[in-house]
Amino acid sequence: MVNIYTKKDVLGMIEAGKVLAEVHRRLRTFIKEGVTTLEIDAYVESILKEFGATAEQKGYEGFPYATCASVNDEICHGFPTEYALKDGDIVTIDMVVNLNGSLADSAWTYAVGDISEEARHLMDTTLKCLYLGIKEAKVGNRLGDIGHAIQSYAEGEGFSVVREFVGHGIGKTMHEDPQVLHYGEAGRGLRIQEGMVFTIEPMINEGTFNLKIDKNGWTARTRDGKLSAQYEHQLAITKDGPIIITDQGDTNPFEGE
Repeated sequence: MVNIYTKKDVLGMIEAGKVLAEVHRRLRTFIKEGVTTLEIDAYVESILKEFGATAEQKGYEGFPYATCASVNDEICHGFPTEYALKDGDIVTIDMVVNLNGSLADSAWTYAVGDISEEARHLMDTTLKCLYLGIKEAKVGNRLGDIGHAIQSYAEGEGFSVVREFVGHGIGKTMHEDPQVLHYGEAGRGLRIQEGMVFTIEPMINEGTFNLKIDKNGWTARTRDGKLSAQYEHQLAITKDGPIIITDQGDTNPFEGE
């Protein structure tokens, strides 16, 4: 069942989204060569505490951390560790914030020092895929329109789209219907309605979309060892278009294209 949320519900999520966006803004300068992903996790928790918020995913089905920290070939659900980031790495930090019972979910990929042209192309493509998906998230469209826009652009740039992990509804709980695929056919799937709240979070791989899961039972990584990037926003659907709940305050870099 797809939940439909009220304006009051969405306003609560927007407040949670402001906290999450502030975390990502601070991570822009915190993430650098030599910082461990465990240090990132602790830093995020300290910011959440400052705002009276908590990490919703910590303890979810046994997940032990406040963040997912996925480095290089790790697609998602990476465990924070003592690994110290190196020049040229890319790292995706994903988290769900709970503020007074309202949830916000967003992931962002960060460059560490000077990254390769190939890594930059992957990051830029993935970010554009996110905004192309958001552009299709409007009343009357279908979920397949989102997936088609993302897949068409990613594959046109020579990359692949992860199939096993998708966007999702969020609101009363962290994972709800509908599932939002990042691939598919335009004009297919559930019709988008006012009051829906869901994430769009394309995971785009440099090589094959095939993956494997680490022994920890959580961390997914590319089967061919090549890079993966992810960007995620949470949206509330209104009659006037989507509200980006997790907006970081920056202008859409692809506006007008």
